[in-house]
Amino acid sequence: MTETKVRILDAAERLFAQQGLEVSIRQITDDAGVNLAAVNYHFQSKEALIDAVIARRFEPVTRRRFEMLDQLEAVAGNGPLPLEGVLEAFLAPVLAPNRPGLGHLKPLMGRMYSMPPEFIKRLFNVHLAPVAARFTAALARAVPGLPESECMWRLYFIGGAMVHAINWSGVIPALSNGQADPTDTKALLARLTAFAAAGFRAPVPQLSIEEETHV
Repeated sequence: MTETKVRILDAAERLFAQQGLEVSIRQITDDAGVNLAAVNYHFQSKEALIDAVIARRFEPVTRRRFEMLDQLEAVAGNGPLPLEGVLEAFLAPVLAPNRPGLGHLKPLMGRMYSMPPEFIKRLFNVHLAPVAARFTAALARAVPGLPESECMWRLYFIGGAMVHAINWSGVIPALSNGQADPTDTKALLARLTAFAAAGFRAPVPQLSIEEETHV
Protein backbone atom coordinates (compact mmCIF):
# COMPACT_ATOMS: atom_id res chain seq x y z
CA MET A 1 0.00 0.00 0.00
CA THR A 2 1.44 3.37 -1.02
CA GLU A 3 2.15 6.14 1.48
CA THR A 4 -0.46 8.36 -0.18
CA LYS A 5 -3.15 5.71 0.13
CA VAL A 6 -2.34 5.16 3.80
CA ARG A 7 -2.54 8.89 4.49
CA ILE A 8 -5.95 9.08 2.83
CA LEU A 9 -7.22 6.10 4.82
CA ASP A 10 -5.85 7.48 8.09
CA ALA A 11 -7.45 10.88 7.48
CA ALA A 12 -10.79 9.39 6.44
CA GLU A 13 -10.90 7.07 9.45
CA ARG A 14 -10.10 9.91 11.82
CA LEU A 15 -12.65 12.32 10.33
CA PHE A 16 -15.42 9.72 10.03
CA ALA A 17 -14.93 8.93 13.72
CA GLN A 18 -15.05 12.59 14.68
CA GLN A 19 -17.82 13.87 12.43
CA GLY A 20 -19.62 10.92 10.83
CA LEU A 21 -20.04 10.04 7.18
CA GLU A 22 -21.09 13.55 6.18
CA VAL A 23 -17.40 14.51 6.02
CA SER A 24 -16.60 15.76 2.54
CA ILE A 25 -13.87 14.42 0.29
CA ARG A 26 -12.37 17.92 0.36
CA GLN A 27 -12.01 17.74 4.14
CA ILE A 28 -10.31 14.36 3.81
CA THR A 29 -7.87 15.56 1.15
CA ASP A 30 -7.01 18.65 3.21
CA ASP A 31 -6.38 16.53 6.31
CA ALA A 32 -4.30 14.00 4.36
CA GLY A 33 -2.37 16.67 2.49
CA VAL A 34 -3.21 15.22 -0.93
CA ASN A 35 -5.19 16.42 -3.94
CA LEU A 36 -8.59 15.22 -5.12
CA ALA A 37 -7.03 13.29 -7.98
CA ALA A 38 -5.24 11.04 -5.47
CA VAL A 39 -8.52 10.04 -3.84
CA ASN A 40 -10.14 9.39 -7.21
CA TYR A 41 -7.15 7.34 -8.34
CA HIS A 42 -7.05 5.09 -5.26
CA PHE A 43 -10.75 4.81 -4.39
CA GLN A 44 -12.91 6.15 -7.28
CA SER A 45 -15.80 7.07 -4.93
CA LYS A 46 -16.59 8.03 -1.36
CA GLU A 47 -18.47 4.76 -0.88
CA ALA A 48 -15.39 2.80 -1.93
CA LEU A 49 -13.28 4.86 0.48
CA ILE A 50 -15.66 4.08 3.36
CA ASP A 51 -15.48 0.37 2.52
CA ALA A 52 -11.69 0.55 2.42
CA VAL A 53 -11.52 2.24 5.83
CA ILE A 54 -13.62 -0.52 7.38
CA ALA A 55 -11.93 -3.35 5.46
CA ARG A 56 -8.45 -2.28 6.57
CA ARG A 57 -9.42 -2.96 10.18
CA PHE A 58 -11.96 -5.79 9.80
CA GLU A 59 -10.24 -8.06 7.29
CA PRO A 60 -7.22 -8.95 9.47
CA VAL A 61 -9.60 -9.70 12.35
CA THR A 62 -11.75 -11.92 10.13
CA ARG A 63 -8.69 -13.82 8.88
CA ARG A 64 -7.49 -14.48 12.42
CA ARG A 65 -10.96 -15.57 13.55
CA PHE A 66 -11.20 -18.05 10.70
CA GLU A 67 -7.66 -19.32 11.34
CA MET A 68 -8.59 -20.06 14.95
CA LEU A 69 -11.78 -21.83 13.87
CA ASP A 70 -9.83 -23.85 11.30
CA GLN A 71 -7.52 -25.06 14.07
CA LEU A 72 -10.44 -26.09 16.27
CA GLU A 73 -12.15 -27.91 13.42
CA ALA A 74 -8.95 -29.73 12.47
CA VAL A 75 -8.65 -31.12 16.00
CA ALA A 76 -12.35 -31.93 16.39
CA GLY A 77 -12.78 -33.66 13.04
CA ASN A 78 -16.46 -34.52 12.72
CA GLY A 79 -17.05 -34.19 16.45
CA PRO A 80 -18.42 -31.29 18.49
CA LEU A 81 -16.44 -28.10 18.85
CA PRO A 82 -15.47 -26.71 22.28
CA LEU A 83 -17.80 -23.82 23.10
CA GLU A 84 -15.17 -21.74 24.91
CA GLY A 85 -12.77 -22.28 22.01
CA VAL A 86 -15.30 -21.05 19.44
CA LEU A 87 -16.12 -18.01 21.55
CA GLU A 88 -12.46 -17.21 22.07
CA ALA A 89 -11.94 -17.39 18.30
CA PHE A 90 -14.67 -14.76 17.97
CA LEU A 91 -13.44 -12.49 20.78
CA ALA A 92 -9.66 -12.82 21.00
CA PRO A 93 -8.70 -11.24 17.66
CA VAL A 94 -10.44 -8.07 18.86
CA LEU A 95 -9.57 -8.07 22.56
CA ALA A 96 -6.18 -9.78 22.77
CA PRO A 97 -3.04 -7.61 23.13
CA ASN A 98 -1.80 -8.70 19.69
CA ARG A 99 -5.13 -8.03 18.01
CA PRO A 100 -4.60 -7.38 14.30
CA GLY A 101 -6.23 -4.01 14.03
CA LEU A 102 -9.83 -3.59 15.13
CA GLY A 103 -8.78 -1.78 18.28
CA HIS A 104 -7.73 1.16 16.10
CA LEU A 105 -11.36 1.51 15.08
CA LYS A 106 -12.48 2.26 18.65
CA PRO A 107 -13.47 5.90 17.93
CA LEU A 108 -15.27 4.90 14.72
CA MET A 109 -16.99 1.97 16.43
CA GLY A 110 -18.50 4.43 18.89
CA ARG A 111 -19.69 6.60 16.01
CA MET A 112 -21.25 3.57 14.27
CA TYR A 113 -24.14 3.59 16.74
CA SER A 114 -25.39 6.83 15.19
CA MET A 115 -24.70 5.91 11.57
CA PRO A 116 -27.66 5.74 9.13
CA PRO A 117 -29.37 2.33 8.85
CA GLU A 118 -28.16 2.08 5.24
CA PHE A 119 -24.57 2.18 6.44
CA ILE A 120 -25.14 -0.46 9.12
CA LYS A 121 -26.79 -2.75 6.56
CA ARG A 122 -23.89 -2.26 4.15
CA LEU A 123 -21.37 -2.89 6.94
CA PHE A 124 -23.04 -6.18 7.74
CA ASN A 125 -23.53 -7.35 4.16
CA VAL A 126 -19.99 -6.51 3.05
CA HIS A 127 -17.90 -7.21 6.13
CA LEU A 128 -19.79 -9.15 8.80
CA ALA A 129 -22.15 -11.57 7.04
CA PRO A 130 -19.41 -14.19 6.38
CA VAL A 131 -18.35 -14.00 10.04
CA ALA A 132 -21.92 -14.43 11.26
CA ALA A 133 -22.48 -17.43 8.97
CA ARG A 134 -19.23 -19.16 9.93
CA PHE A 135 -19.66 -18.68 13.66
CA THR A 136 -23.35 -19.61 13.65
CA ALA A 137 -22.38 -22.93 12.08
CA ALA A 138 -19.53 -23.43 14.56
CA LEU A 139 -21.72 -22.62 17.54
CA ALA A 140 -24.34 -25.08 16.30
CA ARG A 141 -21.66 -27.77 16.62
CA ALA A 142 -20.60 -26.48 20.02
CA VAL A 143 -24.14 -26.30 21.46
CA PRO A 144 -26.15 -29.04 19.72
CA GLY A 145 -29.88 -28.54 19.88
CA LEU A 146 -29.79 -24.76 20.20
CA PRO A 147 -32.19 -23.36 17.57
CA GLU A 148 -30.51 -21.38 14.82
CA SER A 149 -32.54 -18.26 15.58
CA GLU A 150 -31.52 -18.45 19.26
CA CYS A 151 -27.90 -18.95 18.24
CA MET A 152 -28.05 -15.82 16.12
CA TRP A 153 -29.60 -13.81 18.96
CA ARG A 154 -26.91 -14.90 21.41
CA LEU A 155 -24.09 -14.21 18.99
CA TYR A 156 -25.63 -10.77 18.46
CA PHE A 157 -25.68 -10.17 22.22
CA ILE A 158 -22.05 -11.26 22.61
CA GLY A 159 -20.96 -9.01 19.75
CA GLY A 160 -22.67 -6.13 21.52
CA ALA A 161 -20.93 -6.97 24.80
CA MET A 162 -17.58 -7.03 23.02
CA VAL A 163 -18.11 -3.63 21.37
CA HIS A 164 -19.37 -2.20 24.65
CA ALA A 165 -16.27 -3.46 26.46
CA ILE A 166 -14.09 -1.65 23.91
CA ASN A 167 -16.03 1.61 23.78
CA TRP A 168 -16.50 1.91 27.55
CA SER A 169 -13.03 0.77 28.58
CA GLY A 170 -12.31 4.23 29.96
CA VAL A 171 -15.40 4.16 32.20
CA ILE A 172 -15.16 0.79 33.95
CA PRO A 173 -12.31 1.80 36.32
CA ALA A 174 -14.47 4.60 37.75
CA LEU A 175 -17.59 2.41 37.88
CA SER A 176 -15.68 -0.29 39.77
CA ASN A 177 -13.80 2.10 42.09
CA GLY A 178 -10.56 1.00 40.47
CA GLN A 179 -11.16 -2.73 40.91
CA ALA A 180 -11.57 -3.45 37.19
CA ASP A 181 -8.59 -2.90 34.89
CA PRO A 182 -9.59 -2.91 31.19
CA THR A 183 -5.92 -2.82 30.15
CA ASP A 184 -5.56 -6.39 31.45
CA THR A 185 -6.79 -7.80 28.16
CA LYS A 186 -6.01 -11.40 29.12
CA ALA A 187 -8.36 -11.17 32.11
CA LEU A 188 -10.95 -9.27 30.04
CA LEU A 189 -10.93 -12.00 27.40
CA ALA A 190 -11.28 -14.74 30.04
CA ARG A 191 -14.18 -12.97 31.74
CA LEU A 192 -16.06 -12.21 28.54
CA THR A 193 -15.54 -15.76 27.23
CA ALA A 194 -16.92 -17.20 30.47
CA PHE A 195 -19.86 -14.78 30.35
CA ALA A 196 -20.59 -15.68 26.73
CA ALA A 197 -20.34 -19.43 27.36
CA ALA A 198 -22.84 -19.19 30.20
CA GLY A 199 -25.18 -17.29 27.90
CA PHE A 200 -24.98 -19.94 25.19
CA ARG A 201 -25.59 -22.72 27.71
CA ALA A 202 -28.63 -20.98 29.22
CA PRO A 203 -32.03 -22.61 28.62
CA VAL A 204 -33.97 -21.42 25.61
CA PRO A 205 -36.72 -19.07 26.86
CA GLN A 206 -40.24 -20.36 26.51
CA LEU A 207 -42.05 -17.79 24.37
CA SER A 208 -45.73 -17.48 23.67
CA ILE A 209 -46.95 -17.99 20.10
CA GLU A 210 -47.36 -14.22 19.71
CA GLU A 211 -43.84 -13.58 20.99
CA GLU A 212 -42.36 -16.25 18.71
CA THR A 213 -43.83 -14.57 15.63
CA HIS A 214 -41.77 -11.46 16.46
CA VAL A 215 -38.45 -13.30 17.03
